[in-house]
Amino acid sequence: MIRRTIEPYLRRDAGFYPVVLLTGPRQSGKTTIVRAAFPKHEYVTLEDGDMATLAREDPRGFLARFPGPVVLDEAQRVPSLASYLQSTVDRDPSPGRFVLTGSQNLLLMETVAQSLAGRCAILHLLPFSRAELAARPQLEPTDPSSLFCNTQAQGAPWELVRSGFYPRIHDRRIPPEVWLADYVQTYVERDVRMLLNIGDLLTFERFLRLCAGRTGQILNYSALASDCGIAVDTARRWVSVLVTSFLVFLLPPHHRSFNKRVIRSPKLYFFDTGLACHLLGVRAASQLDTHPLRGALFENLVIAEVAKAYWHHRRTPPISYWRDQTGHEVDLLIEEGTRLCPVEIKSGATFASDMLTPLRWWSGLAAADAGQATLVYAGEEALTHTGIHIRPWWSV
Repeated sequence: MIRRTIEPYLRRDAGFYPVVLLTGPRQSGKTTIVRAAFPKHEYVTLEDGDMATLAREDPRGFLARFPGPVVLDEAQRVPSLASYLQSTVDRDPSPGRFVLTGSQNLLLMETVAQSLAGRCAILHLLPFSRAELAARPQLEPTDPSSLFCNTQAQGAPWELVRSGFYPRIHDRRIPPEVWLADYVQTYVERDVRMLLNIGDLLTFERFLRLCAGRTGQILNYSALASDCGIAVDTARRWVSVLVTSFLVFLLPPHHRSFNKRVIRSPKLYFFDTGLACHLLGVRAASQLDTHPLRGALFENLVIAEVAKAYWHHRRTPPISYWRDQTGHEVDLLIEEGTRLCPVEIKSGATFASDMLTPLRWWSGLAAADAGQATLVYAGEEALTHTGIHIRPWWSV
């Protein structure tokens, strides 16, 4: 089993709180990690129809079946159960008594927030990081430089961009084009459509593909709705559910304008580039050589890896982007105390000094607020040029 960076935090928090909730997208490895981390806990899955029915119809009787610690897998199937956990753990607040997992967490998180505030630790497990796949430790990102310090070289990134990071693809060596097709049909369409109560499957499929086509772009709900043939409010609701389902994330614009008129809309990214590639019809890494979204998918790879490094260390990623209305842009800003560390991301495999132009321009604009600038590119060499760190993609 591939070790997960988040596991020590999962064990630690189970020593603090009576309830621990591990959320994340479907098939990110939640069941595997909780069963490994808590082998002495009784295990129950609410995917079992009988168990789910009992939990739904007689929640107090269901919880009374477990005098000792228990893992309740797929808790999103009975989100109302969280309300009844409150009185149970108030009577017996033993640490680690209930370990819950849940995906598609919109309804689950609402009840947890209302009923278990102060009683529940919430952790987020995403698909594998590159560090986990390489079986190397992922340093806690105490500062931005620690995010780009890996020295294990690894060729070109494009096969990894295409295959993505979902565990079953790598554990069982299932071809990505086979597994991702099944994933979209059996999990994304079934679960997300159930949350949204969508009747028209073809419209929702088109919406997913349109989102993939906007990877790395500023999110324009009006244009997205128009292209899909749905209302703007519907597009907002659908994107919101994709976010709470951990399929996509929105990178916010940084709030500081530095006396410039700046863009205020977020950018759209997928947590897994393999899923984005599948929705775009990319079935082989060679297709990315000339694909119009090659640069956006590479950017998505790097930013998702940074986000995973923070989430898996039990921290909210302090990341954003900056762009003014004249087109000046920095792909990624990482907040470090009072300073902002700019990161530019280029899909070229050969370093050229003009790649540093946006970093120099922004650092001059931000002046004392600017931290260490970094360029991440698809090449192989790590170096420093005029004070700017230049790092290959595999350093993340």
